Amino acid sequence: MSTFSQIFPPCPTFTEKSIVDLSTKVYIITGATAGVGLSLATMLYSLNATVYIGGRSSSSCETAITAVQTSIPTSKGNLKPFVADLSDLTTIKPAVTTFLSQEHRLDVLFLNAGIMTPPASSKTTQGYDLELGVNCLSSFLLVQLLEPTMANVARHFCHPNQSIRVVWVSSLLNVGTPDGGVQLDASGVPKQLEGMPNYMQSKAGVYLLAHEFASRQKSTGREDGNGSSADVIANEASHGNPFGVLHVSLNPGLMKTELQRHAPPPMRGIMSAVFKGPKAGAYTELYAGLAPGVSSGDYVIPWGRKGEVPPHVVRSMKGVDGQASVSKRFYEWCEQQVQPFVDA
Repeated sequence: MSTFSQIFPPCPTFTEKSIVDLSTKVYIITGATAGVGLSLATMLYSLNATVYIGGRSSSSCETAITAVQTSIPTSKGNLKPFVADLSDLTTIKPAVTTFLSQEHRLDVLFLNAGIMTPPASSKTTQGYDLELGVNCLSSFLLVQLLEPTMANVARHFCHPNQSIRVVWVSSLLNVGTPDGGVQLDASGVPKQLEGMPNYMQSKAGVYLLAHEFASRQKSTGREDGNGSSADVIANEASHGNPFGVLHVSLNPGLMKTELQRHAPPPMRGIMSAVFKGPKAGAYTELYAGLAPGVSSGDYVIPWGRKGEVPPHVVRSMKGVDGQASVSKRFYEWCEQQVQPFVDA
């Protein structure tokens, strides 16, 4: 899709009115105490879902929960906190452990949280670039810890099911994205960029990770009583692994949210005048997470349509001259960085 079409999209066609009831479903939304995440949580809660509100503190989560409950007093759903500071990888596994002690299923993990253009040289607790750490590494770790539970839910269906998904929130990659998406040095470590290019690199990284997870998921099989493991692997590889977890990435759209809090005042003024409110972006995420016809590896654009990323990002997903693709090398770097926090 063209840049113009993503900046000025048509009205959403898949909304909360397209869904009947979600009373048996469980969702986690990171960054759900404000903005798009809070709007999405409100939609899902209005449909009686169990929604975990992701935030950095118990107080911020509880404030958001109270606000949503007050706005929809008739809901039969549940709202619970998912407390983790995504700039500190040590906080993520405890949050997941608490979640797994309360729930036996997870239908969709919405990786909605993000940070854009913080003060120069901002770092995570572990010393990573803040945008790369929050937007990519924390998401990678959450998927590593939660995907086994999601895969178990997917396996309980006796037929192909596409409702178990991880939704990766990327960005409008047509503008300002470094060549190839993520710039890696000779040893496979992401380069430190400055300003908006660094943010766009992290968001391109989100897309590349979603692509890698989708590709690896499609190449795995499931052994059951209906045939040999080899037969199942061959069948699932040819049909996109219908028994697995879908990984879907998206450009949520241009909106007025807390994401722009670090932007210069003139830029914030322009954004405020032109951009939509957060509910519009929530429709993009709702489509990616719940709409029928969505496949693993899809890239969704505002306000709920399938789209494509720029050719230079597509090329980064292919190996060249015997060297592994950028997406594979970036995936492996992220995997190496988060492994100590998986094992902790």
